[in-house]
Amino acid sequence: MSDLGPLVPRRRDMHPVPYDPDYKTSVTRSPNWPLLSMESTPSEETGPRFGHSMLGPLDNNLILNYSRDPEKPAVGERILMHGRVLDDFARPVPNTLVEIWQANAGGRYRHIKDSYFAPLDPNFGGCGRTLTDDQGRYQFLTIRPGAYPWPNRANDWRPMHIHISVFGHSFGQRLITQMYFQGDPLIDRCPIAATIKDRGQLDRLVAPLDMSMARPLDFLAYKFDIVLRGRRQTMFENKLEGM
Repeated sequence: MSDLGPLVPRRRDMHPVPYDPDYKTSVTRSPNWPLLSMESTPSEETGPRFGHSMLGPLDNNLILNYSRDPEKPAVGERILMHGRVLDDFARPVPNTLVEIWQANAGGRYRHIKDSYFAPLDPNFGGCGRTLTDDQGRYQFLTIRPGAYPWPNRANDWRPMHIHISVFGHSFGQRLITQMYFQGDPLIDRCPIAATIKDRGQLDRLVAPLDMSMARPLDFLAYKFDIVLRGRRQTMFENKLEGM
């Protein structure tokens, strides 16, 4: 199948609602008019590309990529985050850029506007990137981020989570999402998570523990597959679209 062609329209029912009073900043950010799904254009169906030569050897190792000193690793519970990037038709998306950013083990971001009381880890930058292999697989070695409070209601806390950005075969296939952790009780108390009204869709953002990829006496593993919109194909009488 060619990598070129129109994109499959997004399913609005799988996205968070834009307006939810319990998530107070959505009140001012939400659009006043209904959203429209437009047909994709050539600029959205092609590029951009990201070359292997632009990645460093530690870009997907957040435990070491900020300090770059094996004797000074990041502090926290070591984990392996891994999975596959697929399209709507369960086909792997190879050579695609996956970027992540997260808080440290105490729940604080390395950002000038983060004023949470938890200390910064001098050896943890909180971001990484990698390219998927031929089977769409990716992985990051990192630490499990801490929960943190945020000024929404009187005592709201964000669950432990990792932010993810993925470029598919084109800009129109970019996805920005979050990964939560299995068993975190704060997921059910988070107003941001609650903007996803279908519990089945919210559960897709929760990574299960994967002991098959854990390393004894080193790290636990969490598996998180990512699905991007596929591309339309010409419809043939003996071949279903997308097959």
